[in-house]
Amino acid sequence: MTLLWIAIAVLLLPALWLLVVPLRNARRLHDQQHAFETNDTSAEQNVAIFQRRLTSLEAARERGDIDAERFEEDRLELERSLLEDTAVRARRPLKPAGAGRLVVPVVMVAVVVVSVLWYQQQGAEGDLVLLAVQQEVQNDPEGSLSMYIERMEEQAERQPDNPNVWSALFPVYRETGQMPKAVDALERLIEIEGRIPPLLAQLAQIRFFMAERELTDEVQALVDETLEQDPRQPTVLGLLGVNAFDKGDYEQAIDHWRRAIANIEDPDTVDSLREGIRVAQERMGIEPEETVGEGNGIRVRVALDEELAGRVDDDDTVFITARDIEGELPPLAVVRAQVSELPMTVTLDNTAAMSPQAQISQVQEARLVVRVSPSGQAMPQPGDLFGDLESVSVEPIEDAEAVEVVINRVFE
Repeated sequence: MTLLWIAIAVLLLPALWLLVVPLRNARRLHDQQHAFETNDTSAEQNVAIFQRRLTSLEAARERGDIDAERFEEDRLELERSLLEDTAVRARRPLKPAGAGRLVVPVVMVAVVVVSVLWYQQQGAEGDLVLLAVQQEVQNDPEGSLSMYIERMEEQAERQPDNPNVWSALFPVYRETGQMPKAVDALERLIEIEGRIPPLLAQLAQIRFFMAERELTDEVQALVDETLEQDPRQPTVLGLLGVNAFDKGDYEQAIDHWRRAIANIEDPDTVDSLREGIRVAQERMGIEPEETVGEGNGIRVRVALDEELAGRVDDDDTVFITARDIEGELPPLAVVRAQVSELPMTVTLDNTAAMSPQAQISQVQEARLVVRVSPSGQAMPQPGDLFGDLESVSVEPIEDAEAVEVVINRVFE
């Protein structure tokens, strides 16, 4: 920021110099004006011109070119013109050459103050501060993501109306699994930028995955609002494809994903959606249109401890989730099922990802958590049954052997 203010000062110097220049020339201009007024001979010149015109007019009368009446009219006109040209005009005395010198410093200070205030209101000082924060964290040997988040949160308090603050915080919160904060940052950004389709689509997506890939009323309202403005919005189309896939409506899922691909430029996202289309086509029993690598994942066999079988109903929801070992990312993969389907074997791969930014193929090991939720809530509730398995290797699906997770504990 110091360099910025130095640059602003350098730019202001020429403007201030232009204000000072008249003071340097004031004495010379004063002397020139005084000499002009002292030696002014315009009155004598006007009288001489009057005499020549009057002589010409008299000569014309003597030659008979004009009569006496016309002569009198022209002579009166000449005299009137002479009176106007030689009328005494009172001149104000010249002020001293140093008069008004105090005004210049006042104007100079005003120029500086107004320039600084205008820049603070209309300039990009806040964005430059954000850039400085980013560079500071990157150059700090002890810099970390948590330090970056802390510094950006400080800027959010100082610049609550700067959209770039919230644009920076939202993806960081999302990637570190701080979903409530990510939602708050995105909603703040929407308040500033307006309810535009890309932002509404991201809000719908994050709320959809926070609800364990359930199309709640709140998510549906965001989807409808987004599609009303932009029927081709790819993020929302991808979300609807995931929802249709989870319900077993593979044809509808393929349709949504194909329409999303037509409006997506990111190659990684396109590959992910194409993989989803391939899996959906396989489940429909038709030949996939293209061959896509199977990728990495985990095969899981889920079973319910017989001693707990009496505590659940057949239609209770089962959440099968893969998480990163450190617990810093959103769930890497989620599959929903029902107790009536247990025991069952499922595949957790990129097609079950909650977000393109957090996929199971990004890690080498994952923690498996299986939970039975009688309420169907995405967040754990007291009384839910669960089981887990630590440090499960993520490997190519075609070579993976199923690992077993037994639901044998009660969440308190």
